[in-house]
Amino acid sequence: MSYVPWFPAWGISFSYPVDDIATLISKINEIRPDNRWIMISFDVASSEVHLWSVWHKSRVNEERGSMIARDLGAEFLRIISGTRQISTAIERSGVTKGDSSAWLLRLPELDVGESIGDTNLPVEEYNTHSKNAEKMIELLNGSMLSTRPFPSRNGLLKIGYADEKMHIEDNMLEQAFILHASMSDF
Repeated sequence: MSYVPWFPAWGISFSYPVDDIATLISKINEIRPDNRWIMISFDVASSEVHLWSVWHKSRVNEERGSMIARDLGAEFLRIISGTRQISTAIERSGVTKGDSSAWLLRLPELDVGESIGDTNLPVEEYNTHSKNAEKMIELLNGSMLSTRPFPSRNGLLKIGYADEKMHIEDNMLEQAFILHASMSDF
């Protein structure tokens, strides 16, 4: 089993639940160092492998000029949500009113191979952008969470993969997230 480096993702706990999404998005756009920074709902990120897989598909689409969305952030949301519809992707994977936590992501500009196994995923990508992430979290009046992405049933419900009656074994949750992302172009 090979090592998968941390994806450049930082958990943020808001000082109070999100009330105004438009204001939050405006603030993020104002303070982000470049347009490769996005925020996603906390429950929709299931693991490092999941985030790197979604990023790889997004980046391949970006390089090929075959994105359905107009920008890489929306393309990432679309793929992680397992849909072709941008509005559905935002509903499923974007931060929503009442959320008390989220993930702040930096979508790397790395060269991609045909498959993710052909792509060099540098260990330092997380550390390179950590100072900017810390500053952004502070400017958003939040605090950094000391956790990494983990799969949850709530996340699968949020992205529309499962309903409350569907049984998925605990050891299959991550695979369900990855499978759902792979369905984004069908």
